Amino acid sequence: MSDQTPATCGTWQVSSSRAIHADRPCLLAIMNCTPDSFSDGGKLSTLGSIVDRAHQAVDQGAQALDIGGESTRPGASRIDADEQIRRVVPAIRAIRDEGIAVPMTIDTTIAGVAQAALDAGADAINDVSGGTEDPAMISLASDRGCGIILMHRLVPPDQDQFSDRYAVEPVYADVVETVRLFFMERIEACLSAGIERSRIMLDPGLGFGKSVEQNLELIGRAEELTSLGFPLLSGASRKSFVGRITHARDSDPSERISGSIGCSIVHLLHGARFFRVHDVAAHRQALDAAWSIINSLNEPRN
Repeated sequence: MSDQTPATCGTWQVSSSRAIHADRPCLLAIMNCTPDSFSDGGKLSTLGSIVDRAHQAVDQGAQALDIGGESTRPGASRIDADEQIRRVVPAIRAIRDEGIAVPMTIDTTIAGVAQAALDAGADAINDVSGGTEDPAMISLASDRGCGIILMHRLVPPDQDQFSDRYAVEPVYADVVETVRLFFMERIEACLSAGIERSRIMLDPGLGFGKSVEQNLELIGRAEELTSLGFPLLSGASRKSFVGRITHARDSDPSERISGSIGCSIVHLLHGARFFRVHDVAAHRQALDAAWSIINSLNEPRN
């Protein structure tokens, strides 16, 4: 179990005026404004459905909403900046116009999309390339004083495969050490650009260029990543490796809810405090129960 106790798990500064305090597991509800996401593509096709989903997620216990206009599933086609903006900006505005005030992150690797989303009411950037695809992303985050999530991936999604379908598994001498070194380099890039430490969150990129076994290793050795001193985001929700270890066969994303919760709880035990999820209510209840046990174990005994 991680030695990171509830009292020292930290805070993520999402903007100059807003922070998320990890005094319990924090949930980022997935809001895919895309027709082709692997689990929920096309479900948020109208502004009404987007607003309804946002209300539901907040009511179920999400502390933030993660808005995306480009699918990052393996094999997905790339979406240009103009189309991403067309998808996400009206969604963000509709959510804010509805009075929903929780922080929002924009899931994109393009600085122009991130800037438009921030202008529309988003608070922080979730970049699955770790700020490597568009060199302007780091400077944008610095200029705007916003939070940034840095994720590790091996290749862009259109060049990747699902974790349980590799003919030849991705090669790492040590997948956890590779991710840790990547984070160290990207953290230095952010700090050098003037981004404050409190604004940085790390995401090991479960399912992005990792085999089933490599994903499990990243979860089980998460302390080696939290030792860098930054909040860790877990993104196991409904992914193919979860289905493989749960059912030992091909599975539909809708079959992976229980397995996703199991992976999230183990990641929590090893130091993750933020969770990007599809199924907010189920994760809220399960992670709160696990957190209560963690708290009880850390209470002083007479």
